[in-house]
Amino acid sequence: MSDAEFAQFQRFIHEAAGIALGRPKKAMVAARLAARVQASRARSYGEYLRLLQGGQAPAELQTAIDLLTTNETYFFREPKHFEFLRARLLENAARRPAWRVWSAAGSSGEEAYSIAMLLEDCLPGSPWEVLASDISTRVLERARAGHYSTARTSHMPPGYLRRFCLSGRGPQAGTLLVERSLRQRVRFLQVNLNEPLPRLGQFDVVFLRNVLIYFDGPTKQQVVRRVLETLKPGGWLFVGHTESLTGVCDTLERASPAIYRKPL
Repeated sequence: MSDAEFAQFQRFIHEAAGIALGRPKKAMVAARLAARVQASRARSYGEYLRLLQGGQAPAELQTAIDLLTTNETYFFREPKHFEFLRARLLENAARRPAWRVWSAAGSSGEEAYSIAMLLEDCLPGSPWEVLASDISTRVLERARAGHYSTARTSHMPPGYLRRFCLSGRGPQAGTLLVERSLRQRVRFLQVNLNEPLPRLGQFDVVFLRNVLIYFDGPTKQQVVRRVLETLKPGGWLFVGHTESLTGVCDTLERASPAIYRKPL
């Protein structure tokens, strides 16, 4: 991949998903797309990009976007966020009887199922809803299946694995399947945060974690503005511990590290 071709892919993924790829990502982009360039019989990365932009290969376009969006997560990542949410659920159970939570960059689903486990534990028998979205159809398929390596459960609260998951046997040893009744209460939807959002309704909590780091300043502002339109007054917004809304949004109250509240 030449420098000129990489610059073209930088513009492509920024326009498609809002992601800003720095110069050090050139080798990653080349490696992730190499097999697709060959499969499409393109003679170069530049020719492959022209195929994506030509509008004649929408499936290939989605595949390329899937490959260029990083998806790394595990159950109960950044545990202090879930401790904070647990406290809010228990404090406000009577005043907010039907909680709605959006995992806005849900990747392969571990975050969404972690939220669902917490809701079911704190609000047994109460109505609640978890929506999880991602730009990648590939990871959404994995999320709907709810089948994971047990290596991703090291931060899961004691008892949750036995209560909410089925352990794999034989050839499936070392894996888990999220219990069907829990899977059925989590809805997965493809959403591009860099575009106008579909009608999602209003949420009590939004997890927007570990995605803003891939956006430039103006894109961060646009994404946060769109997301905040779905957050109820008094609702909480969670971002990643390495992320900050300083210079991005000044209308929220900081409740805890990487946790913000929308004023009433």
